[in-house]
Amino acid sequence: MHIDYLVRMANDIGAFFASEPDPQAAAAAIFSHLRRFWDPRMRAQIIAHYHDARGEGLDATVLTAVKMLAADAAKKAPA
Repeated sequence: MHIDYLVRMANDIGAFFASEPDPQAAAAAIFSHLRRFWDPRMRAQIIAHYHDARGEGLDATVLTAVKMLAADAAKKAPA
């Protein structure tokens, strides 16, 4: 899937949670959504985009969620 489409989808998810007054709670909700509902290949692509391009195009709260997703994936990676 093209990264621009994934960035747009992630930002749309972030817009849904934008009504959450606490940015950390919003980021946690976005992280949870990405982890639960995105295909593993989609998650891998957005994490690679975070590492390769510093998450260019991602809204701030979504970027925080993708950082959390990357950390979670790193914990689960085989040693």
